[in-house]
Amino acid sequence: MTSTQPIAVQPPIARRQETVTTTHGHQLADDYAWLREKESPEVIAFLEQENAYTRAVMKPTEELQAKLYAEMISHIKETDVSVPFRYKDYFYYSRTEQGAQYPIYCRKRGSLDAPEEVMLDMNQMAAGESFLALGAVSVSDNGNLVAYSTDTTGFRQYTLHIKDLKTGEVLADQAERVGSVVWTADNRTLFYSVEDEETKRQYQLFRHVVGRPQTEDALIYEEADERFNVGAGRTRDGKYIVLESASHTTSEEQFLPADDPEGPWTLIEPRRENIEYYTDHRDGLWYIRVNDTARTFRIVTAPVATPGRAYWREIIAHSEDVMLEDLELFQSFAVLVERTNGLPQLRVLSFDSAGGFSPASRQIAFPEPTYSAHPHVNREFVTDKFRYGYQSLVSPTSVYEYDVPSNESKLLKELEVPGGFDRSLYRSERLFATAPDGTAIPVSIVYRKDKKGEGTNPLYIYGYGSYGYSLPVGFSSNRLSLLDRGFVLAYAHIRGGGDMGKPWHDAGRLMQKMNTFTDFIAVTEYLTSRGYGDPRRVAMEGGSAGGLLMGAVANMRPDLYRAVLSHVPFVDVMNTMLDPTLPLTIAEYEEWGDPNQAEAFAYMLQYSPYDNLQRKAYPAMLVKTSLNDSQVMYWEPAKYVAKLRTLKSDDNLLLLETNMSAGHGGASGRYDYLKEIALDYAFLLQELGQG
Repeated sequence: MTSTQPIAVQPPIARRQETVTTTHGHQLADDYAWLREKESPEVIAFLEQENAYTRAVMKPTEELQAKLYAEMISHIKETDVSVPFRYKDYFYYSRTEQGAQYPIYCRKRGSLDAPEEVMLDMNQMAAGESFLALGAVSVSDNGNLVAYSTDTTGFRQYTLHIKDLKTGEVLADQAERVGSVVWTADNRTLFYSVEDEETKRQYQLFRHVVGRPQTEDALIYEEADERFNVGAGRTRDGKYIVLESASHTTSEEQFLPADDPEGPWTLIEPRRENIEYYTDHRDGLWYIRVNDTARTFRIVTAPVATPGRAYWREIIAHSEDVMLEDLELFQSFAVLVERTNGLPQLRVLSFDSAGGFSPASRQIAFPEPTYSAHPHVNREFVTDKFRYGYQSLVSPTSVYEYDVPSNESKLLKELEVPGGFDRSLYRSERLFATAPDGTAIPVSIVYRKDKKGEGTNPLYIYGYGSYGYSLPVGFSSNRLSLLDRGFVLAYAHIRGGGDMGKPWHDAGRLMQKMNTFTDFIAVTEYLTSRGYGDPRRVAMEGGSAGGLLMGAVANMRPDLYRAVLSHVPFVDVMNTMLDPTLPLTIAEYEEWGDPNQAEAFAYMLQYSPYDNLQRKAYPAMLVKTSLNDSQVMYWEPAKYVAKLRTLKSDDNLLLLETNMSAGHGGASGRYDYLKEIALDYAFLLQELGQG
């Protein structure tokens, strides 16, 4: 199958202006460094020309895009409400209205039959804005004030606001570049973290008293290590504020009684390189999840008065086969969030009289071969119920409430999927591909049973594989538009992610990063060799660090793929990681390596997509970015496409689409976002056919 485009439509060609950087004796030539000048009219004009080219080439698919958009809308219950959760005197929930882009955040006092109070209507807040994202939302203990932060550009730079929920007035109190926000018990003091303006690292913690000018806010803590970010939260029992400083591999915490906002902070345990720990509090004890004896974590306790490791008492030992991902702590029970053989598990434990766990535990059972399960909103500390979310590739998102005394789960809400969805038509599977070094790589598959052939279906493979992030196996009603056309969809749980725990992450980062790419290639070959797709009709998708995956794999094995969808891709690895002034760079040394070190530089240069583009045939590509992206700057994909246009020896489509008013996640409004997905799917259907 060959991409077709009108001969009269020609792509823009970026001018070349060589810039050479010499590092470790190696010259990095970059003809398109000038595209970094965001304020340059020439740069904006070039991006607009690329957008115009994409629109012109995809114009024949406009009817298909409209059809796809209508299909996706038909599967959404546009007017809907979330499951209310209780916190102190109120039930909180959000709801959506047909035709409205954003949710409305509401509550009811005392009972679900009480009158509704609207806290934040994002549709009203977005009036006159092309983008709106909500960051932190925190309600004071007495329920009178809500602190929240907003971003109106997509750059993930949030402004803090405080609203009086009794009067509806938004107060004059504000702060810029805010991350975490947490109230103290006095209902008038809050702590907030602030990011560095240049590097976007959350590095300072301030104390603010409502009604006082920001100039009087007290700087409580400043993190000097550029690898570390800070954030503040509150224990579930409400008794302590916890300040965390953490890099990708190391953390430390200090605490303050929530009823003593001007009091001294106490360090739990000084940071030690490559040791992470995370805490919560119950009955005078800190419960600490720590990976000091193994990468898979254990749980220890320590008294509040003596929290350091000299006083740690182990209550859950580590297991080589079980990744202990989280601890949910309540007054009478706890829930361990674990990952076993790549699948999430929820294990419920009761306390003994000494604050440890009773020997018996109960595991919440899940019925499908591949799925996602996670704690839901559980704000109440004194309770005998635990809420969790569950979904799979064929089962819509659901919220359950587990009753601890009876060991039974009750379904509170399953996402309604209108438009004739019948889950019995679809099947999911969990498979294992074999990597070149013999490692078994989990793969999650979904397809429509009556449309599955033997080696004839278009195959669409998604991957990420970085930061220890476990690729979620979730439900998407949008995906039905592909499944109903005969697509087989696969999710590759490759190394570098967290699907098999911290060791899985370790095996795909730093000097083992190449495993991420060869794992993905192995998954592709495994699926096509076993008849899950037509080898001539294979597409792959990844975004951000997953876009790095797309670029590296397209360089290594372009013959395996007919089409590539690359969202906000991290493709200019060397130039970005050699620039410490950019957001995230120094903190990312623990993920990719420090290119100022010769060995790391040489290794990273092996896979950097931009630096390894060659004069050869490539798959058709749709590369998408956003002008205000703060995670992966727009110029990375723009430079990548500009350079690839001069090298590719094929006639396949190469498209660059830039959202000129959004950030890393694309459009913020839910309807605008669906239009972006419709373009993606139209591109895939054009390249792979409709099955």
